[in-house]
Amino acid sequence: AHGIICMNLSAILVNRLKGRDCFALSKDMKVRSGPEPATPHTTKGFFSYPDLVVVCGERKYHDKRRDVLLNPTVMIEVLSESTRNFDRGEKFLRYRTWLPSLQDYLLVEQHEALVDHFVRESEKVWRLTELRGLESEAFIGSINCLLPLAEIYDRITFPVPAPDDETVADEAR
Repeated sequence: AHGIICMNLSAILVNRLKGRDCFALSKDMKVRSGPEPATPHTTKGFFSYPDLVVVCGERKYHDKRRDVLLNPTVMIEVLSESTRNFDRGEKFLRYRTWLPSLQDYLLVEQHEALVDHFVRESEKVWRLTELRGLESEAFIGSINCLLPLAEIYDRITFPVPAPDDETVADEAR
């Protein structure tokens, strides 16, 4: 599901952003998420790999190798069990701290049609909008782009919740 959702998001954004000043980059693009390394041979904590990045205007990089982006506008993380808490907590804190260009941060669930969309309102204020259900749409104002959840979750089959013990007992009566 993670891979399908990432590809769906990539296809949506690439198509919607054609001919514009903004474009999408894959999860292979490093993005700054920490302080400058103390020693030149270590980069621990300096960068992260978001699932999807959108940058508008001229790309700015850490150095001449051009492998760590400094000015993303939008970042999207598709959550998994192993990354959920880090993506919502420490990673988002790092992005907020080190990326003043970041305007939108989206967290996309895999097991249900649910997107948490954080929008920067000021240096220290972010507004959360929860989008739930395939009929919902995430509007990303910073890039003037609409992401219908039905398209994000195209070809995804959600797990059917197991009935809890009380429901099974009620049905047996």
